[in-house]
Amino acid sequence: MKNVLVVLGLLAGLTGCSTSTVFIVRHAEKVSEADTSSLTTAGLERAQALADRLEDERISLILTTPYRRTQQTAAPLARRLNVPVESYPAQPIGAVVERIQRAKGKNTLVVGHSNTILDIVKGLGAVPTQSQIESGDHDNLFVVTRQKGLFGKSIRLREETYGKPTAP
Repeated sequence: MKNVLVVLGLLAGLTGCSTSTVFIVRHAEKVSEADTSSLTTAGLERAQALADRLEDERISLILTTPYRRTQQTAAPLARRLNVPVESYPAQPIGAVVERIQRAKGKNTLVVGHSNTILDIVKGLGAVPTQSQIESGDHDNLFVVTRQKGLFGKSIRLREETYGKPTAP
């Protein structure tokens, strides 16, 4: 009987364990500063590069702001994985952070803006090395891995680039 209780306790503890990875990027290169701007040819190529980079990452949730440029950045991956794109408000950051936290155990792509992605990374408990994203910088990929286990939570951040490097 004692062994059964130990096994049941372990099973109960393991059901509370989860690991999720959140991939956070800024939208790809856009035609203009207008809110309705589409991606440039270089931006469309970057969106394809993002799909190439993330296609094997088991992403099951894709979040973008309602702007065309963020949706176009996520579209190639969404089509490739047959995952719908969900919209989140660009502000306040807490809304998207809360949505990510509710997606326990799911790998997620978040496409945001130069003035929001670092705050999203911080909202998830990670500390990026960059203090701001420059207006011409589109190749950053922030990878936040959140692990919840029997002995607490851990958060890891990897900072990568993808696609054609942004000119210095």
